[in-house]
Parts: sequence; structure tokens; C-alpha cells
Amino acid sequence: MRYEFRVTGVVSEALAEAFPELDRSALPDQTLFVGRIIDEAHLYGLLVRFQSLGLRVLEMRQVFE
Repeated sequence: MRYEFRVTGVVSEALAEAFPELDRSALPDQTLFVGRIIDEAHLYGLLVRFQSLGLRVLEMRQVFE
């Protein structure tokens, strides 16, 4: 499964290193993370990681290839 996560603000490169499995694209007021998610536990783990680092997820969606 491939997912896209849109978070508030521009995430620094140092902070983005907490998500090595995701590609990052900076937008004007947001950051887009995209990557392959192995299973549901991995997905929930990513959400917890976003939250623990103070990142607010605005949108999460599965991307169909």
C-alpha cells in the first residue's frame, strides 16, 4: 500500500529523518510525505510518530498506483 500524508508547516530535513521510509516534498505551508506502508501496524506507528514529534496531519490517503 502506498500512502500520502500532508502535514502542517514545512518540516525540516533533520525532523524528516524520523521518517526514513517516506519521501518528503515541501509545499508553501505544508509538507507532503509519500511512501509504501507495509501493514496497518506500520500505518498507526507512523501516525503516532507524527504526533509525538508535534506534527499535525491534515490529510492522509491511500494512493493507488
